[in-house]
Order: sequence, then structure tokens, then C-alpha cells
Amino acid sequence: MTDTYSDRNVNAALERAEKHSPFLRVALAGHPEIAAASRSGRIGDAIRAVRNKAGDVPELSTALRQQRSALALALAIGDLAGLLPLERLVRELSDFADDAIERALDAAIRARTPEADPKGFAVIALGKHGSRELNYSSDVDLLFLFDPATLPLKPREEPQQAAVRIGQRIVELIQKRDADGYVFRIDLRLRPSPEVTPIALPVEAAISYYESSALPWERAAFIRARTVAGDKALGSYFLEAIHPFVWRRSIDFGAIGELQSITRRIRDHYAQGQSFGPGFDLKRGRGGIREIEFFAQMHQLIHGGREPRLRAPATLDALAALAADGRIAEADAVFWAPLTGSCARSSTGSRWSTTSRPTACRQTARPSTMSRGSTAFPDGGALLELLEPAVSRVAGIYGGLAQDEEERLPHDAQALEGRLEVPASRIQVRGASGSRAGAPAMPVRSAPRPRGRRSRRCCLR
Repeated sequence: MTDTYSDRNVNAALERAEKHSPFLRVALAGHPEIAAASRSGRIGDAIRAVRNKAGDVPELSTALRQQRSALALALAIGDLAGLLPLERLVRELSDFADDAIERALDAAIRARTPEADPKGFAVIALGKHGSRELNYSSDVDLLFLFDPATLPLKPREEPQQAAVRIGQRIVELIQKRDADGYVFRIDLRLRPSPEVTPIALPVEAAISYYESSALPWERAAFIRARTVAGDKALGSYFLEAIHPFVWRRSIDFGAIGELQSITRRIRDHYAQGQSFGPGFDLKRGRGGIREIEFFAQMHQLIHGGREPRLRAPATLDALAALAADGRIAEADAVFWAPLTGSCARSSTGSRWSTTSRPTACRQTARPSTMSRGSTAFPDGGALLELLEPAVSRVAGIYGGLAQDEEERLPHDAQALEGRLEVPASRIQVRGASGSRAGAPAMPVRSAPRPRGRRSRRCCLR
């Protein structure tokens, strides 16, 4: 594939970006060299120019944020013009995340111990970052590990204290918002017992946890794990040690049931985004991208322990491998692949939902191309029209994995009114703190709380 493409497609993409995307409008003004390369159709040159910006700004925090903005601009124009395949788009974003975290970790260690080698601290990526599938709005799920024997320390400093301070500095460099924005949002909640553990864990303690106390859903989390920064030998040691925990030769139906339970809790917690239409949650909604990921991971957990070829981290690769091995229908794998890309491309900012406001829905639809090449959607209705058949089919396929799912009362007051035939004004709704809202005449018992003190955090993100 060459780097120079149709001027018409690129110009149309630039026009839509400037007219309908405030973020891209600001980025075009702030990165004239990237804008110039994009206007000439040289998307490859624009991406290379982003890499060359690394040494232009001495302050690391500012440099990373400006690079992130420039990269998003170059990729978005190529994407909107129909010139970049999904695979390259997510790979470029993931590779930049790797580089940014590596530079942040190196800076954090050298600022504390300038003469020491930056070793003894490893960063493990999970989720979309681990499988190199980051999209424009993705956060990065990270696990910080350290080796007390080799981590550089200041005089009279404990290894745990040093590791936590290094981790805090990484988070600050990557996540803190300033005049230039932020690089990525960081989520550290997938570590063991995040409510009570420090943000950086001793590697042996982490291994002991996964060998003896881990919950079933945590197996699925590590399907996509890889070392992205820091001491690669330390990261490899950890991942090799927990390999038997992730890939078991015996079938563990407890893990499958846990993923199904997570799906039900997601559907309950994000009830307002489950019904298809304006406001539908493309990530967590029924038939959305999370259910595509869980579908692939369920089959990998069942068969991957005995079939190494099925352990592909990336969702699209996993679907293809499962279909080639006869574990899922080839038609399903082929069908789900473009929807995965569509969901990734239609997410904007930190939102995955199609907005319920008509004006804003048009704003979301018009810059989008998804599977229609360089043709913009005229309005939000056209965007929803394209998504509806795919979302419905995915919901049906995934729902077939949990046909014995118990019937549950919806959490949304309006939906509950329809089920109970009771006016919504009489339904008791409790806030996050458990306090009553109003003085309802008829209390409604909430759904049973999920078992396990750690099982809830993974799905309410």
C-alpha cells in the first residue's frame, strides 16, 4: 500500500473533521506539518512526522501529549478518508502507548536514581493494550510489578515505597490533564484486590496470588497480557509463571459461568444503554463490542489449554483462529470482524455511546465512515441503521451461550414500570450510597449482589 492517495477522499475527510470534530479542528491548527502532509494525501509521511516529534520538546510531559494529539490527527484523517485499515490504526496507537509508558518509566527511575540502571520494574498491559487493539478512546489497563532485589533505591528507602512512587510518577506523566490534554487514561484496577493493595506489587506476591487465590474471570484478563515497558526479563518471568493458571488443559466451566455473570451485571449496571437506538452503549450494550470479546474469550478458555494455536490475544485474530479450527462458525467470525472495527471507529473521546440528543448524534455520525468507505453519514439515523442488524445478530449469537440465564428485573425505573405495570413515580430508587430518592409507596428489592468481593470491579468500569 502506498502513502499517497486520492485527493478527493482526503479533502472530504479534512472538511468533515474541521466541521464536525472540535478535537480534530484544534489538532489541525496545532500541528501544521501533520496537516500539510495529510492534505497532500501522504498519510504515511504524516505518521512518520509524528515519530520525529519525540525530540522536539525537552519536557517529557508536554512532548508526550503533543505527540499523542498529532498521532490522533494523522490516523483520524487517514481513517476518515478510508485509507488506513483498522489493523494499522490500532497497531499505531498501541505502539505509541508502549513507547510513551517506556519513556515515562525510564524518566521516573532516572529522576530518583540517576546513576542506576532502570531495572527491577515491569509494566504488564492487559485488555486492548495487551492485544495491541487500542482505539482512539481506549484507556490502558496496566499492572505494575517490581523485584525488591534489583529495583534501584534511594538511601534508607524500602523497595515497596520506591515502587509505589515510581508507579505514581508514571501515572502522572501519562494521565494527568494539563493545557496539552493527556496521553492515556490509566486503569490499575485489574491488579489483585485493588481496594487494599498498593499500585505496584512484588512479583513473587503477584505470582502467589494467581496460583492460589485468583478469581475465574482473571484468567480471561490475562489472555491478552504482555510486557510493554521496563524490565522485560522480569515481565517474562511473571507471565511464564502464571501460564498454567491462564491456559488449563482441563475445561473450567466456572470461568465460563463467571464471564456470563459479568455480562449480566454489565447489562444491569448500564441498563440505560442496553436498548438499541439513540443512547445505545456500543461498548457495553447488548450486542456490543464487549460481548464480541467475551464470546472469543469463552471459547479460548475452553479450548486454548489444549490447542496453543487458539491463544491469539487480538479479538479478530482469535475469531479467525477459532473459525479455522472449527470451534465457531466461519460465518460468525467473518460477520463479527467488521462490527468490531465499526464499534472501535465510532467511539469518540471517552464515549462509546450513540448520544440520545439528535443534534449531537448528527455530529457523531457525519465525521464517521465505518464500513462505507469515504462516504459520511448524513445523520444519526443512518449510523444507527447500519449498526442495527449487526448488533441484533451479535446479541442473538452471544445470548445463545447463556440460554439458562435467569429472568431479572431491570434496574431502570421506566423499564421496571413496564414490567411491573406500576407507575414509575411509585418505584423506590436507591442512589449509589443506598439512600432513598423521594418517598415511594412501594419498595422494590434490588437484584442479588454478585458473590466475591473482587468480582464486581472488573465489569463496572
